[in-house]
Amino acid sequence: MKHIISLSGGKDSTAMLLMMIEKKMPIDRIICIDTTKEFPAMYRHIEKLQEYIKPLEIEIYSFDFDYWFGEHIKTKGKMKGQKGYGWTNMYRRWCTLLKTNTFKKAVGKIQYFDYHGIAYDERNRIKKHTQNNTKYLLIDWKITEKQALEYCYSKGFDWEGLYEIFDRVSCWCCPLQPLGALENLYKYFPELWQELKEMDKKSFRDFRATYTVNELEKRFKEKEKQLSFVQGAK
Repeated sequence: MKHIISLSGGKDSTAMLLMMIEKKMPIDRIICIDTTKEFPAMYRHIEKLQEYIKPLEIEIYSFDFDYWFGEHIKTKGKMKGQKGYGWTNMYRRWCTLLKTNTFKKAVGKIQYFDYHGIAYDERNRIKKHTQNNTKYLLIDWKITEKQALEYCYSKGFDWEGLYEIFDRVSCWCCPLQPLGALENLYKYFPELWQELKEMDKKSFRDFRATYTVNELEKRFKEKEKQLSFVQGAK
């Protein structure tokens, strides 16, 4: 059996990998799936992590998010002829499926254990999805998200401050993230927000059931005006 790490690059999977190395646990491969929609600082984190763990190698496999999002044409099923899958939602998480399929394709037809970085706080996530070959070491070790992040900070990994802005640092364009995270994207990453608006033009689905991207922008701008007014009145 091979021992394969599924590395997202976030605090939990990074902590798990570093702890496994520290404990001298067997590691045969480290596989990272790049959606091509990660924060720029995340890519730099992966590069920094690669230098730190040498001679171990992080294998990066990617798929073209923009193609599947707005260009791929379905040839069968209910969406036959539809151009692109558009924005994902809780019922059509096509991007998650692509990540899973890309990982399986990268691994190939071998027997393996795969290690996922899910913290002890989120142990309820795995009850219905636990597989015999999947290991959740942070849960076994009772490592919380806070402890995982502090451990990474102690090793010199800080994601250039991303975790001071967001609780999660996965795909920046995900419509399933909380409104607060989207507001911070708008506030701190205007270039990514502009890209989000351009992507929205290519989707046949609304960004969220309750808000389009433009409606969110209006909401955030109005909030900024209100805060500015309150501060000016003090």
